[in-house]
Parts: sequence; structure tokens; C-alpha cells
Amino acid sequence: MSAPKFTTLGCRLNAYETEAMKELAQQAGLDNAVVVNTCAVTSEAVRKARQEIRKLRRENPNARLIVTGCAAQTEPDTFAQMPEVDVVIGNTEKMRPEIWTGMAADFIGESEAVQVDDIMSVTETAGHLIDGFGTRSRAYVQVQNGCDHRCTFCIIPYGRGNSRSVPAGVVVDQIKRLVDKGYNEVVLTGVDLTSWGADLPAAPKFGDLVMRILRLVPDLPRLRISSIDSIEVDDNLMLAIASEPRLMPHLHLSLQHGDDLILKRMKRRHLRDDAIRFTEEAKKLRPDMTFGADIIAGFPTETEAHFENSLKLVTDCDLTWLHVFPYSKREGTPAAKIPNQVNGKVIKERAARLRAAGAAQVQQHLQAQIGRTHHILMENAHMGRTEQFTEVSFAKLQIEGQIITAVITGTAIGQLNA
Repeated sequence: MSAPKFTTLGCRLNAYETEAMKELAQQAGLDNAVVVNTCAVTSEAVRKARQEIRKLRRENPNARLIVTGCAAQTEPDTFAQMPEVDVVIGNTEKMRPEIWTGMAADFIGESEAVQVDDIMSVTETAGHLIDGFGTRSRAYVQVQNGCDHRCTFCIIPYGRGNSRSVPAGVVVDQIKRLVDKGYNEVVLTGVDLTSWGADLPAAPKFGDLVMRILRLVPDLPRLRISSIDSIEVDDNLMLAIASEPRLMPHLHLSLQHGDDLILKRMKRRHLRDDAIRFTEEAKKLRPDMTFGADIIAGFPTETEAHFENSLKLVTDCDLTWLHVFPYSKREGTPAAKIPNQVNGKVIKERAARLRAAGAAQVQQHLQAQIGRTHHILMENAHMGRTEQFTEVSFAKLQIEGQIITAVITGTAIGQLNA
């Protein structure tokens, strides 16, 4: 008997759900299986999933190969037709204990080898909670899943379904358990975090959840937010930024572009000035705040002038940590049908320029930290992260999971020294 092997592709939420599947598979007694949790964000992500599946089949010729995740949800036939694949299960199905029990007992025959239901009919988040996913220092808590928006470049709503929220009481109870286990930092994660609460009674806002966690879990040293849509930020979240030192001063923003016309063609709900206004206001409330951002290079119809507005946004919003995505045509999205697709070489060159601008911002941020005192959460014996999520390297051994106070003495490539 051998425990199932899991491979995760894509986002942090996928990694979280892989941990849930590991528990479900173990409880079901599934053995001699390989599970691939796929990503569908770009055509390249699907290609990589297929490549990984072929590699895993070569390495595990006798195991049952199970494919799940967003690409399995949006393109079940693509994977079902691969000779390497035995079973395809959807994003809802992968969280159901009975599915894993069926696979462990060999209940799933050929007629049931593809189990992918309509994700749009799902109205609740999976009740399976993971206590302590992450390092021994930081735990991730899923508070929301799915997305109600339909950005023209994005396939994710069709992989994740509509937005649905975990009730605040459930979230608070989980965080209390994590603190009792010794975790010093909790990260709230989801597909569209700032939409949290819209489907719950009285429609609370995401800021209400943040304030409730900080009030009801006073022993939690650090609360971090993963990625937010700045146009949806509510008054209580701004209040938390201004008044709660335990809320970490680092926000990753879903900006996607810096030109108003391209933002409209992307069907985003904000304009360039909205992004600038938000970052300026957040900095006023919390001067040590840093920002990351997702930006797409080479969206269809993007001219050099449009791109220059994205490039300029990096400094206009004082962005430090960039996630740059070269645009990749994704079949099934409206953007794939837009004429005037940008040449691949141009996309690559623009993405490189954005990354260079981001690297310059990182270096500026690092230099500004020299001589400053930071509270650093140790991820391992030699590396920790500041409140702004900046890596700090230590020559002397430290205790993993502890928050230590240290003065920054210098910089290295992409990180600080203490």
C-alpha cells in the first residue's frame, strides 16, 4: 500500500484545497494513486497540466491517475481523452468525501470516470476546513470561493463558480484553533476576497470580517490579506488599515492594467485614477503600507501608448511586488475573440519591461529599509518576512515560527539582511 501522490499547479487556493484532498484521500483509504490539481488561468497553464500528467504517468505506470482542479472543471473532455488519465473530477466533487470513498473502493467504473457537475449551481463553500496549511509559521484560511464578475480575459468563474462566502463565525473559530496551535500569522484567501459576505444574511462586507477576526481573536499576532480588488474595499477595511497594527501593511491588488480604454475592454470595474486614489489613501492611513499587483502585458488592442500607462502605473501607485502576466489567448473567453491580438514578441518584450520596472521598485524598497527595525516572522532557520512581506536573510540560526525584532543591516538580490 502506498499513499497517494499529489501535484498542485496554480494558485494558493489550489494548494489549500490539495491539503484538504490529502485528508479526504487518507480518510477514505485511497492508495496507489496520483492526483493532479490543475490550473486553468491561461492556455499555457492547461498545456503545462497535460505535460505534467504525461510525466507523472511515465513515473507511475501502475497508479490510478486522477485529474481535478480548474482545468478539469472547464475542459473535462480534454483530460478524459488523454490515455494517461483514469478519472476526472470537478472542483466541487474533489471536496466530497463520498467521491474519495468511491475511488478507494473502486466504485467508480468507466461510466463514471468523468464526474464534473455544473459549477454555477453550487451555492455554498466546501465545509472541509484545513487547520495549519502552510509553513509552521503561517496558516492560510479560505474564506471565499468563486467570482461573480466576468472579466473578458478570465476563465476562472467557469472553473470556480459564482462567489460564495464562509460564514464569519466559522472563520473565527478556525482562526482561534490555529492560534491555539501556535500559529503567529493567518492569511485570508479566496478567489475574489472583497466580494466576501454578499451572499450571507445581512450582506456583511469583507472589512466587517477583518474587524471581527481582530476583535474576537485578540491573541492572533498577525493577520494578512492575500489579494483584493481595490474598487470593492469598504469603510471597515480602510478603518482596519488605519487603526489595526496586527493587520499587516501589505496589499496585493488586482489592477490588471493602467489604461482606461484597456480596462474597459477587460470589463474591469475601476479606472486608472481609482487605483491611484486607493493607494494614496491607504498610504496616508498607513505610511508603511506596500503594494503588490497583478498586471497583464499585451492584452488585445494594447498599443505602445496604452502599455506606457501600465508602465507608469507602477510608480504612480508605488507598486513594489509585481505579478506580470504576458497575455495568453484563452479559448472560451471574450478576449480571445477580440481582433488586433498583440504580436507574441511584443507581448514578451512588454512583460520584460514591466518586470524590470518592478525590480527597480523592489530595490528602492529594500534600500529604504536599511537601518530600520522590523518584526520578522521566521519561515525557516535562516529566512523570515517583515510586516510588508519582504524576505530577510539571517546568518545566525533563528527559531522557525517565531516573530523576532531585528535591525536591517543591508540588502541582497531581492531580499534584506539582518
